[in-house]
Amino acid sequence: MEASKKNMSDLEEGMVTIIKVFHKYSGHKCKLKKAELKELINNEMSQFIMKIHENETLDKLVADLDQNGDLEIDFKEFITLIAMVTSACGELFIPNYHND
Repeated sequence: MEASKKNMSDLEEGMVTIIKVFHKYSGHKCKLKKAELKELINNEMSQFIMKIHENETLDKLVADLDQNGDLEIDFKEFITLIAMVTSACGELFIPNYHND
């Protein structure tokens, strides 16, 4: 599906960006190995998640996300990470509607 960006809402553009970033790191196999997940997080999410330096941290994250036990992160498992981080960071972006 190649939708026209001019017709997309901000949310839809954000969703397309998430999909494109996942595929940038996963390639044609559509799954992230541990090293690819680490690279994605360190390059694309460093403002929301501390950079991963410890292998134990990465192992724990993969174990938590890898629902089917194949030692790789597919798109649905990746979306779980995006949802968790977005939820945790949501309070940082609450608009201030008060006229002070």
